[in-house]
Amino acid sequence: MTTPRTGSTLLRHLAGAVLAGTLVVLLTNQLPPYENLQVARVCAFLCVTAGHTVLVGLNGQLSLGHGALMATGAYTVALVQRGLDERAVGGGWWVLPGSLLAAVAVTALGGLVVGLAAARLRGPYLAGVTLAVATLVPAVTTIFTGVFNGEQGLRFPAQAPPAALGPYFQPERWLAWIALAAALLTMLLLANLVRSRYGRSLRAVRDDEVAARLAGIPVARTQVLAFVVSAGCAGLGGGVYAVLTATVAPGKFPLDLSLFLLMAIVIGGLGSLAGAVWGALLLVALQDLPALLTEHLDLSTGLAQRLEGNLALAVFGLILIVVMLAAPGGLQGGVRALATRLRAAVRRAPDR
Repeated sequence: MTTPRTGSTLLRHLAGAVLAGTLVVLLTNQLPPYENLQVARVCAFLCVTAGHTVLVGLNGQLSLGHGALMATGAYTVALVQRGLDERAVGGGWWVLPGSLLAAVAVTALGGLVVGLAAARLRGPYLAGVTLAVATLVPAVTTIFTGVFNGEQGLRFPAQAPPAALGPYFQPERWLAWIALAAALLTMLLLANLVRSRYGRSLRAVRDDEVAARLAGIPVARTQVLAFVVSAGCAGLGGGVYAVLTATVAPGKFPLDLSLFLLMAIVIGGLGSLAGAVWGALLLVALQDLPALLTEHLDLSTGLAQRLEGNLALAVFGLILIVVMLAAPGGLQGGVRALATRLRAAVRRAPDR
């Protein structure tokens, strides 16, 4: 039976999700196609950063392989949709939700395998295992070219808006709505998970494994479940990311993507789902920075290529250093501290 406190928490999170969804939908109605694609990309990355925050920030397990988990979800969506299209059973309303659900299931299964191995490892050993996963998945796609088409990747039918929205409805807006629905569902489920008994177990294991074990918390099971949840979120984000372009290739999920994802949640604020939103915004903004510079500056072809490969990583590292010095709790921690100071200043104002 649901307690009043649990029910009120669920209703509060649901109301927040409805409000956020309404605001973003209204925003997409005013944006041109490219900006709507940017909103969709932010929502796709939010699925990943939110799940990564649960694993790293709330459970204390370090992962350098979430880029590969995104790729797993993306390839699952591509294979499912191509298979349905070849059998002439595509086009139904259930194809997209079904392929995304398959991406979550396959990636969660991969997370279970990695989590079982990670439950016995700590620190650099755990990071090494997840880094091996990050290098293994792209290698598999290039070895089994008959299935994954090597470096060329896979194409599948683009997601067209429903006919009920009209013949002139902007396709990019529809993609933004799809990504928004996935992000809101992820945030709603994780927000309630964090507030649940399982969320408290995650934090207890992170803070002190010995004390958690003495309190009766199954440490290994909790850590494995954290990997499964985080991997499922990464698979959903990767699947949505593939839907945005109707194509998937190894080059879209390079090794440094996993590093970007880790830095994004650290800069946004570890252990905070709101920090995951900051991280997703940074990922999209900084990945487009090299293209923005080469578009407005007269750069040579060689310099433009070097910037494309290194500028985002350098800027990300610089932001990480600045944020850690100015706000050790990340951007969300800095916002929270600023809000606390403002509230204190407002309380002191009448006394003065």
